[in-house]
Amino acid sequence: MSQRSCLSIILAAGEGTRMKSAVPKVLHTIAGLPMAAHVVKAAEAAGSGELALVIGHGADEMRKAALKFAPKAEAFVQEKRLGTAHAVLAARAAISKGYDDILVMFGDTPLIDPEALAAARLKLAEGAAVVVVGFRTENPSGYGRLIEKAGKLVAIREEKDCSDEEKKITFCNGGLMAVAGRHALKLLDQVGSKNAKGEYYLTDIVEIAAAQGLDVVATEASFENALGINNRAELAQAEGIWQQRRRREAMLSGVTLIAPETVFFSHDTEIGADTIVEPNVWFGPDVKIATGVKIHAFSHIEGATIASNCDVGPFARLRPGADLRTKAKVGNFCEVKQAIVEEGAKVNHLTYIGDARIGAGANIGAGTITCNYDGYSKFFTDIGEGAFIGSNSSLVAPVSIGKGGYIASGSVITESVPDDALAFGRARQRTLPGKGKELRERFSQAAAARKKG
Repeated sequence: MSQRSCLSIILAAGEGTRMKSAVPKVLHTIAGLPMAAHVVKAAEAAGSGELALVIGHGADEMRKAALKFAPKAEAFVQEKRLGTAHAVLAARAAISKGYDDILVMFGDTPLIDPEALAAARLKLAEGAAVVVVGFRTENPSGYGRLIEKAGKLVAIREEKDCSDEEKKITFCNGGLMAVAGRHALKLLDQVGSKNAKGEYYLTDIVEIAAAQGLDVVATEASFENALGINNRAELAQAEGIWQQRRRREAMLSGVTLIAPETVFFSHDTEIGADTIVEPNVWFGPDVKIATGVKIHAFSHIEGATIASNCDVGPFARLRPGADLRTKAKVGNFCEVKQAIVEEGAKVNHLTYIGDARIGAGANIGAGTITCNYDGYSKFFTDIGEGAFIGSNSSLVAPVSIGKGGYIASGSVITESVPDDALAFGRARQRTLPGKGKELRERFSQAAAARKKG
């Protein structure tokens, strides 16, 4: 089957009306990735070499978005919404190229499993002309039923057209269909309009093909494969299912999730074995985590690279460009952005590190900040190997602290510090004996006078 050519047609013409959104429905995200992009990934994983995206509402926006998640896809516009068969025929030019297999999917079914697509393609390779992917449910109300005779699919019957006996069928239409390329256009062109709206339904090709003696079969997948998204509640449901799948996958690959239901992954999160993730951790896009890392509770991580045996959090925020090298530590209530934290360096408490490099083994004291922005431009701070930055220090970029440099607590550093130098950047302390008592008495008298008055 691997030698067979395959075109996937993804129907993505739905509006965002029921989502209460100006954004086209299929661009709403699951795990940070548009729904339609999930479908594209599944199609590619199942061996689809070419993609056709049928769009309608928000066509320009869809084209721009598709350049990111499906740059090689050919876009076709369905000018009028006249049913699913009409939508597929909008991609007539692509279908005409003579592919062995044609997969038809919906852009609002983001949980499609590549294995379900591969199973449908296998049936085509074995000689089927049409393959419908179905699912079984104890409550089939509202779904089209798959009508089978002698192991062959003869019709897809909408519930309103079912007989009492057919309504008992629990094998339902999942929407996904695979069609042999040599039969596709002939079958689609025979679909007629059977309703007042003048719409053409893709499901009609089942009866058309069966009537011509072609082999029509159904394969079975889980209900999740057919879960379509029409509103924000269903979007949240799909997000939950996706996250549950990904958490299980992570744990089976050697990652410890202390409270799995509280950890949220992005579609592209990479996380190594023997990593421990505590409760309430959120991973945004583009996070790569090596082995043996500890991510403590309530940390927020996106666009970051974390090397092996690092320690992060609790309550840490790693923003895009954060690059933690082996055994580095970023502790509680710390934020790191566009910065390298070299091997064994420690950023322990209440600290902001932005546009910087922290040298190997350096220690950054509590309350330290790199002052990287002047309101117009960003500037770089370089902290050398083994440097010690005392608590509550402000490093005003551009500035560098040499290897082994020592910054006294409470300093504001505006000039670079050489290797092994000690730098003070604070006012000299003055101690006035007895002045504290005098000050308290004066403040007390003033407060009493205000209260009396």
